[in-house]
Amino acid sequence: MKVLDSIKNEVKEIMDNDSAHDFEHIMRVYKNAQKMCKKEKANKKLVLCAALLHDIVSYPKSDKRSKMSSIESAKKSKTMLKKYNFSEEEIIIISDAIRDHSFSQNKIPSTLEGKILQDADRLDAIGAIGLARVFATGGSLKRPFYNIDDPFCKTRKPDDKTWTVDHFYQKLLKLESLMNTKSGKIEAKKRTRVLKDFLKQLKLEI
Repeated sequence: MKVLDSIKNEVKEIMDNDSAHDFEHIMRVYKNAQKMCKKEKANKKLVLCAALLHDIVSYPKSDKRSKMSSIESAKKSKTMLKKYNFSEEEIIIISDAIRDHSFSQNKIPSTLEGKILQDADRLDAIGAIGLARVFATGGSLKRPFYNIDDPFCKTRKPDDKTWTVDHFYQKLLKLESLMNTKSGKIEAKKRTRVLKDFLKQLKLEI
């Protein structure tokens, strides 16, 4: 599909170098979505367009507008897609999937395409790559790794704005139960095991 190559090139030009939300993140989500499309029998063209465009506006986590990233990306995607002769219906499916995919929006997408995008994006937050991304983000925000008195949130509410390991308890370990699709659930289970093994090892080392 030539249209996907054109969109890919356009996205590559506008992505910034935030290591947790860079072009490589886009491509990993794209590959996750590709695999899931085959298993879930979804409209591949629409899902993959949504994957390419899902983070074209990405405010840093420290920015007050951070929660608006998916909404702004959805708006910008509509403008971009009009150049590529998508129908109005297709543009709505893609932009709605982008708008609703974000964890902070706390929504379950209404279409299969949206559900696959959300799962594909969440898979990139867990497993080995998820570990790398969470500590890259924590480092860029100059957050300590963990709370010295209670590293694993045994007696307190997780606060991932202060400590990086708290993000496991506030978000990452919850993602497996929030997956929409069968293929997403299977892969999330494997990747969540990686996170749990890491935390077990961390307990031994600190």
